[in-house]
Amino acid sequence: MNKITLLKSVDKVVGKFLVSLLDKKARPERTPRDINSILIIRPGGIGDAVLLLPAIRALKSRFPEASIDVLCEKRNAGIFGLTEDIDHVYLYDKGSEIFRCLRNKYDVVIDTEQWHRLSAVIAYLAGARARIGFDTNERRKLFTHTVSYSHDDYEADSFLHLVSPLTGEVRTFQPDEPFIKISAHVPAGLLPASGRKLIAIFPGASVAERRWGGEKFGKLAKILCDKGYDIAVLGSSADRGDADEIRHLLPGCIDLAGKTSLKEVAAVLKNCRLLISADSGILHIAYGVGTSTVSLFGSGIEKKWAPRGRNHIVLNKRLHCSPCTRFGYTPRCRNDFECIASVSPAEVAEAVETILDLPSQ
Repeated sequence: MNKITLLKSVDKVVGKFLVSLLDKKARPERTPRDINSILIIRPGGIGDAVLLLPAIRALKSRFPEASIDVLCEKRNAGIFGLTEDIDHVYLYDKGSEIFRCLRNKYDVVIDTEQWHRLSAVIAYLAGARARIGFDTNERRKLFTHTVSYSHDDYEADSFLHLVSPLTGEVRTFQPDEPFIKISAHVPAGLLPASGRKLIAIFPGASVAERRWGGEKFGKLAKILCDKGYDIAVLGSSADRGDADEIRHLLPGCIDLAGKTSLKEVAAVLKNCRLLISADSGILHIAYGVGTSTVSLFGSGIEKKWAPRGRNHIVLNKRLHCSPCTRFGYTPRCRNDFECIASVSPAEVAEAVETILDLPSQ
């Protein structure tokens, strides 16, 4: 059992118990008139953190003098280095960091977790008069302000709704406006100066049901290379197997798997014409920096997570059993991952050409 699965299991038992213990002490409070310090709690993966950035920008626009801290996990902490709106980052999965964070005094705590309860407990223990969170289960008892959550809303919009009790307005996410500002400068040695059109491929995914496989990505890479594109393979060391398969089918690809930080990934994506990926955090980074995408969806909820706008194509077979993921849980697939496995490299290559043939804005 990995650490993420363990935390979810603990939350079911310990989280419920702690909420029941504390809810009798929780009392509604008015939002403070003067807001000078805000804590945002964001456990989870990279994708949630990326799509939270527009809401953080909205908070900073409304309260430009307020300090904004984030309590997040090690795996998504790098995302908050892509914005200047954050003052300090604490690690949610490191006990000493949680205690350091809780020693601070905050006017408002916003728990952006969608379902699990332990983050709501931490929000309560922070001691802020105003505590805001989603009302998805008994966790609501520990908040002074609750916001409804819908699987039909794009996740960036859900986070914008969550900060509306503070900002006093409900902003709508603008799909064709990049929301991560980053220099296009890439560290020397990562990308060649070939002048050819560069396409990025990310073969990874957080769960097996979203993985298309190195062989299919490799066949796609070969098709696109034959059409005159350079191919850059992104990923962490955990994606090494898929990256090696791609490189076997296309020895000339630019293999960056396990060689880049999240900030470097963002810079590489800024230099690419397009990213091809399943539902993943890297997909959202590409969207955030303004790079076109072709994404493969099946188990995940397209309406909630897929990039939108004219420069993005989503390939989704929409089988009767999909989407099957709810609140971060994906049940074990009994259909051999048909929802994503049935997408062919030729279909993806056609979608790539469709986007790259669009006239420039």
